[in-house]
Amino acid sequence: QVQLVESGGGSVQAGGSLRLSCAVSASARTYRRYSMGWFRQAPGKEREGVASIDSDGSTSYADSVKGRFTISKDSAKNTLYLQMNSLKPEDTAMYYCAADPFWALYSDYDPNYWGQGTQVTVSS
Repeated sequence: QVQLVESGGGSVQAGGSLRLSCAVSASARTYRRYSMGWFRQAPGKEREGVASIDSDGSTSYADSVKGRFTISKDSAKNTLYLQMNSLKPEDTAMYYCAADPFWALYSDYDPNYWGQGTQVTVSS
């Protein structure tokens, strides 16, 4: 069983930065083996995969955030992060972290485990 709890969302002006955190409750073995990632969904829009990191640390990013967002994980703290820089109004969305044994950003299925989401609002 994996539980995910996001934090770090908030309101920021365009050009600003935020760091999202996702606390992962799972065994150390599960944490090491699982792939994890971030999704977002804006009102009236489809959910979008933002970034993923797999068990060996390889990362993938959506084109819309490449060069601005960085996904990372701290195994000592069982925490996943999303550093978001140069934020734009179009980054406004609810952000969710997710985990799955084999999922990657461009997989054709959704991860098994999801957090409850944290809101990010970017004003112009």
